[in-house]
Amino acid sequence: MKLVIGNKNYSSWSLRPWLLLQYFQLPFEEQLISLAAADMHAQMAPFCPNYKVPVLLDGSLTVWDSLAICEYINEQYLDSVAWPEDIGQRARARAVCAEMHAGFTQLRSCLPMNCRREPAALELSDGVKADVGRIIEIWQQCLSLNGNSSGEQAHFLFGRFSIADAMFMPVVSRFHSYQISVPADVRQYMEHMLNLPAYQLWLKAAQNESETIAGAEV
Repeated sequence: MKLVIGNKNYSSWSLRPWLLLQYFQLPFEEQLISLAAADMHAQMAPFCPNYKVPVLLDGSLTVWDSLAICEYINEQYLDSVAWPEDIGQRARARAVCAEMHAGFTQLRSCLPMNCRREPAALELSDGVKADVGRIIEIWQQCLSLNGNSSGEQAHFLFGRFSIADAMFMPVVSRFHSYQISVPADVRQYMEHMLNLPAYQLWLKAAQNESETIAGAEV
């Protein structure tokens, strides 16, 4: 497999399937295309039918959407372990992934992912606050439903690492970078995600990148 990605410092969509592949230690090659390159479209043309990253190439198959890539990896290589076993929980996980995939536009536009950013708070608009509140609500509901019988907090949204965690990882990064105030249970979840060895590999590579994209330097 080859995963075509954008800058690790900025490309939140690329992080999602990359993290899934890395967490489960699946062998893959990565190809990085700079999102600020003058010839970005020319570089993408052989791989990306919509001129966007990420794109997964697996033999003759091309998959060019982050959630579709995660679904394919799960079915083809993970024996479906990246979704919850329970049908109800699996439906909930898919619902929150779809909400993440399609929503939270204020958060995306006002708080771009920037892994190198020195963590510091910003004044948040009402739209961003609404997005933040909804994300916290999703996380708390998932975590409360998936703790163990003794009340111990779940490490992941659905008990074990899933596509849902991969889809929300860029938001965890944003909440950290912009020092978003969160409840204790959410803070515990975020710290666990930020310390995942797979994410630490991404973060180290992002911090070693020198290119900057002005619009993402908030």
